[in-house]
Amino acid sequence: RKIRKKMVEIMAKEAGTVQLRDLVKKLIPESIGKEIEKQTQGIFPLKDVLIRKVKIIKKPKFDITKLMELHGDGDGDVGVDMMRPEAEEATNTLTADVQAAAAGDDE
Repeated sequence: RKIRKKMVEIMAKEAGTVQLRDLVKKLIPESIGKEIEKQTQGIFPLKDVLIRKVKIIKKPKFDITKLMELHGDGDGDVGVDMMRPEAEEATNTLTADVQAAAAGDDE
């Protein structure tokens, strides 16, 4: 019981203080498992502590300002012109069907 309590305490502390992206970066190299091993040595010597499954209990807060900071204002990221010109007959099939239907209605 003491080991489980200590494990839950460590995992909650690690997960509660960082963003989701940073948490995933901590889970991949198993740094949280190593931390659990160190903290529980006084209770019982554990080895090969791994986190097998992660469950999100509460949806993280969505902050639009942080999202905009990450993606910026979109300045200059419009796209690049194509190197070769597009052929005349290369049209969207849906657009071609609509134009054909409109031409058929005019007759």
